[in-house]
Amino acid sequence: MASKIDSPDAAQCASHVRTAVSQLSRQLRSGAAAPEGPSVAKLSVLGQLHRHGPCTPTALAGHERVKLQSLTRLLAELEAEGWIGRAPHVTDGRQWVLSLTPEGLRRLKALMRSREAALARAIGATLSAEQRALLLQACGLLDRIAGALEGGGEPSTGTARPR
Repeated sequence: MASKIDSPDAAQCASHVRTAVSQLSRQLRSGAAAPEGPSVAKLSVLGQLHRHGPCTPTALAGHERVKLQSLTRLLAELEAEGWIGRAPHVTDGRQWVLSLTPEGLRRLKALMRSREAALARAIGATLSAEQRALLLQACGLLDRIAGALEGGGEPSTGTARPR
């Protein structure tokens, strides 16, 4: 008789993946790996602007899956802190388009490098070369799962997305 660990079902995998990804994400976003930087909420918005490029506040709220009213103060703070800027929408004068400022992009990339360096140190101290190779394979699988959840269409090829 095979044990649960030998033949996990999809629900068991989903539970373990959710828990592990949540815990790792919480550690990275909380600043435990690199404490300097914006709050978790601000970092999430900055990450959306970095991934999706310039967009309206409404589109950004959609990416964040929050109501626009929830972002208003946060966006004002990010703008005051020099992370983001806004420009008039080219076709709709009632709207604004938000984007990372050059300084905001520089600061965000420095923060990402710092957190990735902390993660690399933890990986190097914890995992063997064989385990690191396995982790890279698992990342490809996570990318495929994310693609399936995101679009509802065809999952991605499993290759890691460039950063």
